Amino acid sequence: MIQTGRKHILHIVKYRWIWMALTVLLLTPGIIAMIYSSVTYANHSPLKVGIDYTGGTILQYGLTQKISNEDLTATRKSLDDAGIENPYLQILNVNTEQQGKTKSNIQSIISIRTKFIQKNDDTADKITQVLTREYETPELISVNSVGPTLGKELFKNSLIAVALAFLGIIAYLSFRFKFDYALAAILGVMHDVIFVTGIFSILGLVYNVQIDGLFITAILTVIGFSVHDTIVVFDRIRENLRYYSKKMSFGEIVDASVNQTLARSINTSLTTLITLFALYFWGGVTTKDFVLAMILGIAIGTYSSIFFCSMLVDFWNDKKTATVA
Repeated sequence: MIQTGRKHILHIVKYRWIWMALTVLLLTPGIIAMIYSSVTYANHSPLKVGIDYTGGTILQYGLTQKISNEDLTATRKSLDDAGIENPYLQILNVNTEQQGKTKSNIQSIISIRTKFIQKNDDTADKITQVLTREYETPELISVNSVGPTLGKELFKNSLIAVALAFLGIIAYLSFRFKFDYALAAILGVMHDVIFVTGIFSILGLVYNVQIDGLFITAILTVIGFSVHDTIVVFDRIRENLRYYSKKMSFGEIVDASVNQTLARSINTSLTTLITLFALYFWGGVTTKDFVLAMILGIAIGTYSSIFFCSMLVDFWNDKKTATVA
């Protein structure tokens, strides 16, 4: 039950211009970085894309000793020093089939992804020389390449997947809620996606961070989380409108509804973020960018559901009321 005299923890409606200014402040650096990247990168992409989308080569080496993440970090630095462009390293589990292809009893397999290696290119030789210095008798097990054409096809398919997700959400929300609620939720999703991609655009410019298929997976997951959290808030607003529309103003109902769902939103996000932070600091090196995208997406998704989407609904309601009057 809503108590009209109750003091709320958050006043969304009263300070909505502050939330709007904060939203602009959060999005502007990323948008500028994406525009700058689109102008400066050869492929005119707003993000620095990895070999999944530009094409590349994967080399797998069998090693006779066990290796750790610390060894992997040292090897990555050695490859960088040798002039290998953006090496992506991963430790793979050894299975019977892979052991059968080798001449020795291997204990670990190190997978190295780099740019597309063409004929008469000495990149593979440089990688072998580095591994020979780092480890005992490394054995090249396999070489697999993804051509630039296939990489572009994968990139196009990833964009199609994101677009279909948006269309599905639009169709569902338009059926479930009024059009203004659906539009606010969609703008909230776009807000979250722009923020995450903007941060990764900045990281690409400053730290040479590249996106791959896992990044698209993270974006799709963020989209689902953002919509879910927003629907919870909108459901509470719609429910409270049925019973209190004659006793309270729309802004008061929005404030009350947000505060009723605030603890749930924070608790859900916090428990998820604790797990993600554990994965980021103590997980594998190869999943750090994926986990970082998830952390950013969960955090901004919680913010947009509370401060952005509900603010838009209240703003549009004021406009409709003023038009009718």
